[in-house]
Amino acid sequence: MTIRLDGQVAVVTGGSRGIGAATVRLMAEAHANVIFSYRRAARAARDLAAQCGSHPGERIPVRAEASKVSEAKRLLETAARRFGRLDILVANAGIWNAVPAPIERMSEKQWDEMMAVNLKGVYAVVRYAVPHMIRQRSGRIIVVSSTAGQRGEAFHTHYGASKGGLISFVKGLSTELAPHRILVNCVAPGWVDTDMGAPVLADPRATRKVLATIPLGRFARPEEIAMPILFLASEMASYMTGEIVNVNGGNVLCG
Repeated sequence: MTIRLDGQVAVVTGGSRGIGAATVRLMAEAHANVIFSYRRAARAARDLAAQCGSHPGERIPVRAEASKVSEAKRLLETAARRFGRLDILVANAGIWNAVPAPIERMSEKQWDEMMAVNLKGVYAVVRYAVPHMIRQRSGRIIVVSSTAGQRGEAFHTHYGASKGGLISFVKGLSTELAPHRILVNCVAPGWVDTDMGAPVLADPRATRKVLATIPLGRFARPEEIAMPILFLASEMASYMTGEIVNVNGGNVLCG
């Protein structure tokens, strides 16, 4: 069975690389119109839009800073003006720092930046997507969290806290928005072969240590996270809300 999103309008944050770019590609293959944000990688964003040009629909890159509410508002209003509706929001933009940050040395700036991008940034795009979806009496919101949000992460506790906050956010929103027929779900990836994971992949010792915790014995490809996102955006997931879909190779077993 092929997933099709003909004519639907999707907004993907952090769409120029990694999981976000893979999601944009799959949404394009499903014939959705996709507006996706990027922070600095303008060329990568333009190239991605061009690569998706052979599929029906439009792909429009928009420069937007995930941590700024005003830019989140502009991103969602751009989608609404262009297409007159909003069907899918994928809140994917996020950051992680490979350098350990022990709590006794973690600066206020480090904590605030992590929360601003990973937690506040998701609040901001959801805040401005929901009114459109309420008017339509339909919508799908998919938030990208992490295994760190479920088990925590020593020496990266600010990252784990931000991602754990997203899971709680999704649980509450799913109940709040259900009367409006808006479904809210979460994908929690483990280790993925992206720019974010590159510092670990570049260190053979660190890679061996991580792989020892993954029963499938490898990092995920970005497409392997994007496919569950596409599933949640489709009619195949029409009776799912408030769920955390774990895509981690068996690294964290919970349910």
